[in-house]
Amino acid sequence: MSSAREDILGRVRAALADVEPDREPVVAPRLAVRPAEEVVDLFAERVEDYRAIVERCTPEQLAGRVAAAVPPGASVVVPAGLSVDVAGAAVDDGTLTSADLDALDVVVTDARVGVAETGTIVLDHTAGMGRRALTLVPDRHVCIVRTEQVVADVPDALVLLDPARPLTWISGPSATSDIELDRVEGVHGPRTLHVILVG
Repeated sequence: MSSAREDILGRVRAALADVEPDREPVVAPRLAVRPAEEVVDLFAERVEDYRAIVERCTPEQLAGRVAAAVPPGASVVVPAGLSVDVAGAAVDDGTLTSADLDALDVVVTDARVGVAETGTIVLDHTAGMGRRALTLVPDRHVCIVRTEQVVADVPDALVLLDPARPLTWISGPSATSDIELDRVEGVHGPRTLHVILVG
């Protein structure tokens, strides 16, 4: 350890020497309780703000909406355990390489939870969501979110998630911008996020 680091840490330890740790858990600030319909509407609005495609459907319409979300001739991959059948899709068994995934156009997954306040979708990579690479490499991600999975805010989502699992938090298509603030999409993940909100 460098002497500068030891010096800084030593000062921090000295400053905290007489401080009793606070044993009470920190309570996250909560938003006002809203009706479930408003929470779902806010989720859809915030997801659209990120330039994602959002459409709503009934459970009976889901298979048709998923099929329509796949461009004609596109190659599709799905994780094992997906909640809907996708005609012609390859099922990822974990053996597809990054190059194999890069050659595929579309991935269709379920979601674990949707966060209305931030317009975020969370995947915990259990059945229906697959491994992390599956949702990061293909250029179009079609994600199925059920209205009962949508919660108001991040603290509501955290209580539903297993912190021991890998989690992917998705807020819109992958995007970055350079020093000129020119937005570039698809650099670190799918260029297109298509959310199908069911319920």
